[in-house]
Amino acid sequence: MLEDDFGRGISGVRVSLTDRCNFDCVYCHNEGLGDTRGPMDPQEPMLRDDLEEIIARTPGSMEVSMTTNGTFLPGRAGDLKAAGLDRVNVSQDALDPEDFAEITKAGAFDAVMDGVRAAVEAGLAPVKINMVVFEPTAGYVPEMVDFVAENPGLQLQLIEYMPEIAGHPEWAIDIGRVHDWLDDRARRTETREMHDRKRYYLDSGVSERSDVPDVGDAAGETDVETGMVEIVDPVENEDFCANCGRVRVTHEGYLKGCLNRNDDLQSMGEMTGPEIRETFREVVDNRVPYYGEYLVENEEGNYVINEKYIEAPGADV
Repeated sequence: MLEDDFGRGISGVRVSLTDRCNFDCVYCHNEGLGDTRGPMDPQEPMLRDDLEEIIARTPGSMEVSMTTNGTFLPGRAGDLKAAGLDRVNVSQDALDPEDFAEITKAGAFDAVMDGVRAAVEAGLAPVKINMVVFEPTAGYVPEMVDFVAENPGLQLQLIEYMPEIAGHPEWAIDIGRVHDWLDDRARRTETREMHDRKRYYLDSGVSERSDVPDVGDAAGETDVETGMVEIVDPVENEDFCANCGRVRVTHEGYLKGCLNRNDDLQSMGEMTGPEIRETFREVVDNRVPYYGEYLVENEEGNYVINEKYIEAPGADV
């Protein structure tokens, strides 16, 4: 396993296949900020007609997962599984169609629910439900917990809102309160090595909602433990960065060592296989933890660029 100079082994590569999306989610944009550098570009990989072919060409020894909004899973989930897809994350921020439409700017709630069912039926479990947690969605966390606790094959991934990407700092919430709420109700907890992520396992019945959607018996027999909730909380989290083992490939064909930086891009261009491997090693060698190394706390407790990286081309926060 390749390691960077901070002892972080590379355990995965995240590949972006397109910059297109059929949703217009409010947390994927930063209009009005005069800034178009945000790395969380809206993207829906299932807009690629050749997705199954791309997956089929992936080495069989690799676990292949995908994040999607789910609208195209009905009719394709089985083919994706046959091509070699192991599991899928589906973005779903609310269980009420109107609330969902307000966040995604798309009236596709039923299609997403059908996509979740199709993924479970195709054997892509655990199907992780991705939910961005910010002011408009924070109140939905209990019912989302019940949703995954009552439906075998589903898990919940709560993703901390990043105002530096989408703006609206007033939407950010104290993610520590979410941790505390889950910890108080969990039957057990564990911590993943990746990003030092905390996982909570809860029973249903934590919300007041009595009509939590049902994916039916689609899961069949599954060894996925019900009620798993994982928090992805990267904002100003040095432990998260110290345990990051991912390199990214942008849809333009650039390698990058950190989601939050664009001054570390390496183009693969028309490279040969050996040249790509060498460039990959260079990217790994140049990786540094974003919080705690590239950004450090000043005397006021604010994160600023470490002086030794000030001269890096394009250095900015």
